[in-house]
Amino acid sequence: MPAPRLRRKPNVFQRIVRHWNDYTYIAPALLVMLLVIAFPIYYTIELSFFKTPANLSMDKKIFVGLDNYWAILTSRSFWDVTYNTLIWTVFSTFFAFVLGLGAALALNREFLGRGILRALLLIPYVISAVAASYVWKWLYHSDFGVIGALSVQFGFTDRPINFLDNIYTALPAIIVVNIWKEFSFAMIMLLAGLQTVPDQLLRAAQVDGANAWQRFWHITMPHLKGVSMVTILLLVVTNLNSFIIPWIMTGGGPAGATDIWITQIYQMAFGRIRFGMASAYSVILFIVMMLLGYFYVKALTRGDEAKVG
Repeated sequence: MPAPRLRRKPNVFQRIVRHWNDYTYIAPALLVMLLVIAFPIYYTIELSFFKTPANLSMDKKIFVGLDNYWAILTSRSFWDVTYNTLIWTVFSTFFAFVLGLGAALALNREFLGRGILRALLLIPYVISAVAASYVWKWLYHSDFGVIGALSVQFGFTDRPINFLDNIYTALPAIIVVNIWKEFSFAMIMLLAGLQTVPDQLLRAAQVDGANAWQRFWHITMPHLKGVSMVTILLLVVTNLNSFIIPWIMTGGGPAGATDIWITQIYQMAFGRIRFGMASAYSVILFIVMMLLGYFYVKALTRGDEAKVG
């Protein structure tokens, strides 16, 4: 008797063809997305192969092939900005996630005033990034800032620290602001994930003699694996696209100490009027974002393949 043939799962295109009538309902939305998203992406990719004139006369742009990409990847400034971007993204993501996890664990248990504390911890997330940037800029001010005044008053320093005008402290200072702004988002995501942890399993482990750390590491964290991956990927994507805080607080300075990819693209396009070079820079960032988007979708749809017939 011949062995039964294994049925191959349909790929994305086969599923689209099979359910083509369902896509007619979202056809208008897809058309709008093509106009406002797909065309700008195409035009940016096309423009990245040209050298654009300073007078913005696009009909006089010169085709240079991959020269823009080569100039970017071989420049020292690109790797300096890439280093700043990695520091900005890694530290902001890590500490925002850790603080969010700690806040979620604290708010997951019943205590008096939990609702008020939850509302207070949500303030950084709901407040405008522009308003937060200006408030923190004044807090960091070397002459009138509260942080510098308190450091002198309590004897930590002899004089107020010049946070934003020092090449060694500017990047850590705005990273602190970014962590403060983002940890509430991680808290919300992880607090929702904690609701899925079976309380009976935690009680059974406690009866078996497991301490708090063992219950957290062997029961809670495995149940948070999926939501943790999604949260981290979303934080990374947000930080790579973060423009408001570094631009308002430092403008990429001093001496490029806080310049990251997104601020460098803005300065290159609208400061130096080099749209071709800025487009090539944007394409590099777009490729990185697409890779992260792939992993995000994989994390979000993990296990869905088994449900598809």
